[in-house]
Amino acid sequence: MSGLLKTDIKGARLLNRGKVRDIYEIDDEHLMLVVTDRISAFDVVLDKPIPDKGAILTQISNFWFDRFKDLTPNHLSGKAPADFITDADSLARLDRRAVVVRKARPLEIESIVRGYLAGSGWKEYREHGTVCDIALPSGLAQAERLPEPLFTPSTKAELGLHDENISPERAAEIVGRDIAERVGEISLRLYSEGAKHAAARGIILADTKFEFGMLDDELILIDEVLTPDSSRFWPADEYRTGISPPSFDKQFVRDWLETTGWDKTPPAPPMPEEIVEKTAEKYREAYRRITGTAWS
Repeated sequence: MSGLLKTDIKGARLLNRGKVRDIYEIDDEHLMLVVTDRISAFDVVLDKPIPDKGAILTQISNFWFDRFKDLTPNHLSGKAPADFITDADSLARLDRRAVVVRKARPLEIESIVRGYLAGSGWKEYREHGTVCDIALPSGLAQAERLPEPLFTPSTKAELGLHDENISPERAAEIVGRDIAERVGEISLRLYSEGAKHAAARGIILADTKFEFGMLDDELILIDEVLTPDSSRFWPADEYRTGISPPSFDKQFVRDWLETTGWDKTPPAPPMPEEIVEKTAEKYREAYRRITGTAWS
């Protein structure tokens, strides 16, 4: 098995290496986002790549960007890497895993929508009866469907640090009330539409993260959309409350890490090849379920 951990693209200036993406500047108005096969969990990048993961994530995002284009503008430029990059070896590495996007100013918050009680939301609920300071009915079980989807923003952490859940009120203080409310409204609408499509494909969309930016005073959708890295997908036929259901996303890796005794500070434990292969299978299955087309 093999995968792409790092890129070095001729003809473009590297701006940043994130947990998963390498970001290049290709002119004054455009960036190129390259999704590698790196995988992170608990905000730490693991040691091995997941083969095909970057290309799968890119193509899933493109599927949703196209599906949502009438609901909200996004950062896709309509241009291809080959319009800017001429080096043949670089273009081969970019195949299906790179997009050219319009430059936007990212908001300082991430938009999380939760439809089910899982992850950090379940932990907070057990301790305080709330999720991001939003009071919930008592007696809810792990993985239970919430009375209604919740907009629960978070801060954006630097590489190696942890995002922090915040209340919608705190989000309004950071980006302004009008922007925060628009982000919440759009995010809930996208979650609802995405959850309907996923349900028709036998998938429960438990929760997801959206990112937004500003371009010429317009709020646009950026980064990735409803991918296994930004979302928690559960197979509907295996779902039940009271447990952490099996998933099509990297929760599988998180669950494995929880069994290792790792204290969640870098470095993470080495991934066994069995975990790498099973994770790759889950990404391929997520692609097939979401798009209706087998990955090849």
